[in-house]
Amino acid sequence: MNTKLHAVTDRNGRPLDFFMTAGQVSDYTGAAALEEKGIKPCIPGRKSRGKPVKYDKRKYKRRNRIEIMFGRLKDWRRVATRYDRCPTVFFSAICLAVTVLFWL
Repeated sequence: MNTKLHAVTDRNGRPLDFFMTAGQVSDYTGAAALEEKGIKPCIPGRKSRGKPVKYDKRKYKRRNRIEIMFGRLKDWRRVATRYDRCPTVFFSAICLAVTVLFWL
């Protein structure tokens, strides 16, 4: 099974919200779900795209905070190796790890 994890963090890189989509789904589909919640995503388009996608370049440069958060999340062996086949059980393991990460 292939899944993709989407995350919302605060300015300090602490995780606030997560949701999963199928692995083959585009990031823009996940971004549309964030927009429904009132969150403005920051995903640049490809250079070869005919109509450019507008995004905040200053916010995009701070994406390293989210990458660091995902790196800390993958320190949890169960999350990094994905022992759980069921997406619900895997997501619950992520929620447990994120709860600990939020307070560290």
